[in-house]
Amino acid sequence: MKGFLDEFRRFAMRGNVIGLAVVVIIGAAFGKIVTSLVSDVIMPPIGMLIGGIDF
Repeated sequence: MKGFLDEFRRFAMRGNVIGLAVVVIIGAAFGKIVTSLVSDVIMPPIGMLIGGIDF
């Protein structure tokens, strides 16, 4: 079991694996920010201009 953990640790510490994890986390956060911006800031004024439509 010790050999497996050492090998897994070497695999996980490679730069591209850590970089991929960082990109996934940043991408998820950016997606939530964009979704919130569109639904809470951009769509309400558009709905009011169109005639009170609640998106």
